[in-house]
Amino acid sequence: MSFLDRFRRGSRTRMSAPARDGFRTGSTRVRASDSLDHEHLSEFVTERRGVEGFVEPRTAVSDVTLLLVAHDGEWTRRRVPSVEWAHKFCNRHQVPSYDAAVVGIPQRMRDYNRRKKLEGGL
Repeated sequence: MSFLDRFRRGSRTRMSAPARDGFRTGSTRVRASDSLDHEHLSEFVTERRGVEGFVEPRTAVSDVTLLLVAHDGEWTRRRVPSVEWAHKFCNRHQVPSYDAAVVGIPQRMRDYNRRKKLEGGL
């Protein structure tokens, strides 16, 4: 990858660079967020009620993600460009947003997963 490749815009899926010690740590390239992720989040917010957003920070294995949880515990998680973008997205859609590293994830999401597992849905 040349230095100028970072500034070129193309239709290819963007990837963030792997860690320099990727061979040792097992790190791979992480897909960057795209318009399909943004559309999915928008649809989730408009089609469900009582949605809250939980912004998850970048980790060693994933980029910044936005976890949306509806009133019944149904949830979705998608990559987003940045923490600021996630909070602005939630504000634009009048959805409360929280820092997941501080508040954690809601119990209703875990209850939803448990119900789906018992039903054979997960």
